[in-house]
Amino acid sequence: MGKALDIAYAVGALVSSPVWGYSMLRTGKWRTDWRGRFGVGVGEAMGCRGENRGGRAKPQAAGTGEREAASGEGGKTLLIHAVSVGEVSLVRNLVEYFEEYEPGVRVVICTTTNTGFTRATALYGERHWVVRFPFDFSGAVGRFLDAVRPDVVALTELEVWPNFMEACGKRGIRVAVINGRLSERSFKGYRRFRPWLRGMFSSLSAVGAQTEDYAGRFIEMGVPRERVNVLDTMKWDAAKIVDHVDGADELAQEMGIDRGRPLIVAGSTGVGEEKMLMERCPGDVQLMVVPRKPERFEAVAGLSSEMVRRTRPGEAASGGRLFLLDTMGELAKAYALADVVVVGRSFNGWGGSDPIEPVALGKPTVIGRDYHNFAEAVEALEGGGGLVVTDRPGEVVAGLLDDPGRCEELAKRGREVILSRQGATRRHAEVLMGLLELTGG
Repeated sequence: MGKALDIAYAVGALVSSPVWGYSMLRTGKWRTDWRGRFGVGVGEAMGCRGENRGGRAKPQAAGTGEREAASGEGGKTLLIHAVSVGEVSLVRNLVEYFEEYEPGVRVVICTTTNTGFTRATALYGERHWVVRFPFDFSGAVGRFLDAVRPDVVALTELEVWPNFMEACGKRGIRVAVINGRLSERSFKGYRRFRPWLRGMFSSLSAVGAQTEDYAGRFIEMGVPRERVNVLDTMKWDAAKIVDHVDGADELAQEMGIDRGRPLIVAGSTGVGEEKMLMERCPGDVQLMVVPRKPERFEAVAGLSSEMVRRTRPGEAASGGRLFLLDTMGELAKAYALADVVVVGRSFNGWGGSDPIEPVALGKPTVIGRDYHNFAEAVEALEGGGGLVVTDRPGEVVAGLLDDPGRCEELAKRGREVILSRQGATRRHAEVLMGLLELTGG
């Protein structure tokens, strides 16, 4: 496949360059680690050559500071690929599991996006190598794998690429999909090319699927049935059942939020939702919007001259009503301050964002009817009485603010659902330990 696919990729990139080129210039995404994306310099960044992958060198690694490789000579290497911020945070408990029970395994985390790399460096950079996942050109993939030399690769949710899978097969590297998700929309697209993709899917050593439906789609794409297990989603485990988040009080103070007035937090919002909520939410409450994409911060800030931005604390003024959290990694702090949470990308056709985190924090949570990205979680929470699904967020929010008893019941039942579903991380870890040929801790 290699060279022929490389040519196809190159032609496709050239033809589509006006589109992606303009997008990268507009959003600033052209400022990225281009060498890493082509698999160049990964070995130097990790401070080791392939044959020394289990050594205890103390190099500087792509801005991650000094740290020792986790394993001794001859130790196993697990490469965990998490595309962006959400997946990077999702695998946190999995990484901690290996730290606690299998400290001899060297864990390497790789990401695709700039925001994902930044978040991974903050979470794991002091203890593990954080590297950039390469483009799926055969040369880039080969350089990357020769430098990292993993024994097992864990792809979060899906992220199977033809050249990458072929290169892993030639090197005897086992590849698993963890927290496997194959939505109906994606499945329809993959199914059109099933004759060409079946070999790629059939080479997967294991799939830990979130649901029976997802498992069936992986099997239909060619993964042998005996390699597919339904393990639930690790998102339940990522949720922390706590009543306080460090830094939340400081956030409120620095942005000028009045703790004596109700605050609605709209998290991970998409195009059109901020304006809609500004118009529909009660006028006597405070509203904080947290766009999911940083490239939208400026556009959202322009919706109102009264918008107070996190990055410009000098503009904070008492009595303000509208707030914009234009930073990354502080969403949990915002949720912790909320009286009611509205989960974004669920009112504009984008499939919804994750509702589990605010529910775990004990917040009455509202989501729109377009939640197909998180259908199983939303339906479990709604079915358990811990989440409100609506196409009228303004009315529902107003009703919740007037009914503290209902808010308390929503929070209580939502947390009960989360606690009843936890445990998927350990099940995924056991699958990976089996592939690594470890006995377990």
